[in-house]
Amino acid sequence: MKAGTPPTQVELHGPPIVDGSGGPTKPLKDVLLAPIPGLLLAVSITAAAIRLGDVPYVKNQLHLGAMLLVILLGMLWKNILPPPKWAMPGIVVAQKPILRLGVALLGFKLSIGELISIGAPALVVVIVGTCAALAFGWWFGKSMGLNDRLAPVLAVGGAVCGASAILAAETTVKAEQQDVAASIGVITLYGTLGIVLYPILGRGLHMVPFIYGVWTGASLHETAQVVAAGAALGMEKVATVVKLVRIAMLAPIVFYLAWWMRKNGSGDGRAKVPLLPWFLILFLVFALLNSSTMFGLSQPLLSKDLVGHINDANVWILAIGMAGVGLQTGFKDLKKAGWMTILVGGAQWVFLSLVAFTLAMLLCGGQPAPAAGTTPSGSVIIQRPS
Repeated sequence: MKAGTPPTQVELHGPPIVDGSGGPTKPLKDVLLAPIPGLLLAVSITAAAIRLGDVPYVKNQLHLGAMLLVILLGMLWKNILPPPKWAMPGIVVAQKPILRLGVALLGFKLSIGELISIGAPALVVVIVGTCAALAFGWWFGKSMGLNDRLAPVLAVGGAVCGASAILAAETTVKAEQQDVAASIGVITLYGTLGIVLYPILGRGLHMVPFIYGVWTGASLHETAQVVAAGAALGMEKVATVVKLVRIAMLAPIVFYLAWWMRKNGSGDGRAKVPLLPWFLILFLVFALLNSSTMFGLSQPLLSKDLVGHINDANVWILAIGMAGVGLQTGFKDLKKAGWMTILVGGAQWVFLSLVAFTLAMLLCGGQPAPAAGTTPSGSVIIQRPS
């Protein structure tokens, strides 16, 4: 050091954070505080969506749940008053780690008892229908010119569980934000249409209530849509359990997607993706915890009240994450998706609906309607009469 050169100042706000890009470092305090404004914005939109979702007309007539409303409100905010730069760190935190934690906590809605309770024929309907719809949607999307990120994301969302599946798959395929928005928009469009059409078809075709419940749970997209359509014929509990079996398939499907991307990603220079995303590992762990009585334990490891509180809290966690998605999605993004995306999503839904309907009629026609109860952990379970 030359004489007279002032000593280098020392940062007193904590160790610097290196972003790995060679750019300037940021103090730890700034990194920790930066997300707060954006997170507060996401929480505010979530609170408004949950409150709006409890309005009787919205809940009972429109059948719009908080998860769909929060995305729509976030998109509306983005288009009317785009979030400033200072809000973006928190919005990204909401969309990434918080949303993935919410997907992981969905495991507490599942138990092995639920999978067994609907019977082997209904399980075949769900597994075959979901896998067939995934394969068809992915193939048809690619055939119709959708890019190699949009096609699998849309296919997973339509085959499994709507927005949650789309956002889980997005992590694996590194999809563009407009692809995610387009997929969620298409799923919302057709799922809402299904709420109206399914009860009409169920009554018009004189479907056995249990078959109707299996068909509804195996082919509609979002859980709120399944509950709404199932309730029209008094089969919301059957439909919900069938839907939860589809949610249970989210982990193996995204694991396969991750493996496929790792195998094929290097060819076009795409970064490798983790074979076991952390949130899906937690998803499986939580589902096993919620199934502890299946392993010879006389009492569940987690009480019914605790699981209930976790599921209630996860409504907020998932909604905050989806607010982050909405706040980064403009209606222009949906317009860019084009009619081809809407066509592919619609074709996949019709395909899944026909496959699930045919299999339910063939395999579940002779089964008595089951009675509904709850597991010791509070999860819905179907108990078949002897």
